[in-house]
Amino acid sequence: MEWKVEVRPVGPLQMNSVLITGVGADGPETILIDPGAEPEKLLEWVGHSGGRLVALLATHGHFDHVGAAAEIQDAHDLPLRCHRNDLELIRQMPQIQESYGFPATRIPRCASDLDEGVRIPFATGEIKVRHVPGHSPGQLMFILPGQAIVGDCLFAGSVGRTDLPGGDFATLEKSIRERIYTLPDNTVIICGHGPDTTVGREKESNPFVRG
Repeated sequence: MEWKVEVRPVGPLQMNSVLITGVGADGPETILIDPGAEPEKLLEWVGHSGGRLVALLATHGHFDHVGAAAEIQDAHDLPLRCHRNDLELIRQMPQIQESYGFPATRIPRCASDLDEGVRIPFATGEIKVRHVPGHSPGQLMFILPGQAIVGDCLFAGSVGRTDLPGGDFATLEKSIRERIYTLPDNTVIICGHGPDTTVGREKESNPFVRG
């Protein structure tokens, strides 16, 4: 099983969208995670992958991670799959965007069917879902072979903000210690912003949550 995992920062907040491509029973297929901004760029990226887009996933409901989802849905009839606890954030997205001085975008159609323990079939394998709240109530992590896509839960040398509505540092710390730091040390962490890191590196040196 070989998957190609690509990361591209989009939008003014340089949020990392992730595209996973693999070969399934019916040919190449792709999953787009966190369609946050610049929909034309994301659609071109999907097109160049050579795979059929089979799923749109959200690590969490903040607008910089889901702001382009509705425009992706205009071209691909797929729901944005997310955790139920972040549905309200997504429903309030236009007002939140405007309150921060960003142009409002349309609310996407969502399927709040992702939660702890869900397994997403993909290209003869599967992606494991873990619930890692703290940055937002519905923050999710997607686990691939040797990699984990953690959204804004953990960064290289830092952690996600907890001063936004629904954020809580004690909850975030628990998520990091019990759900991320329990992965193998060589697991590559794909963060919501900034460069990749590894579980082992963050356990040893992250100044906010040590292993």
